[in-house]
Amino acid sequence: MFFRKIPTISTTDLENKLAEKPQIIDVREPHEFRSGHIPGAKNVPLGKVTQYTPSSKTYVICQSGMRSKQATKLLFKQGHDVVNVRGGMMSWTGAKRGGKK
Repeated sequence: MFFRKIPTISTTDLENKLAEKPQIIDVREPHEFRSGHIPGAKNVPLGKVTQYTPSSKTYVICQSGMRSKQATKLLFKQGHDVVNVRGGMMSWTGAKRGGKK
């Protein structure tokens, strides 16, 4: 199998999983992360994502879904169980920490 599809999830489906306390990494830059992020998310900027080792299934989010898709591909190639969050924080309607709610 040469091509494996990168798993994705909608922001609504991820929001429904928050009670399970999933591992979420936000690959935006620190100033973007501080402006508002999903409660419990860890900030791992895209430029440092290959240095990060997820401990379990990890959901990857950014502002629009483009950087998270890149990060998900990189981590997926390293053999990690990762899922790209489609639409990013622009589509997120749930609770946020930092910034404006």
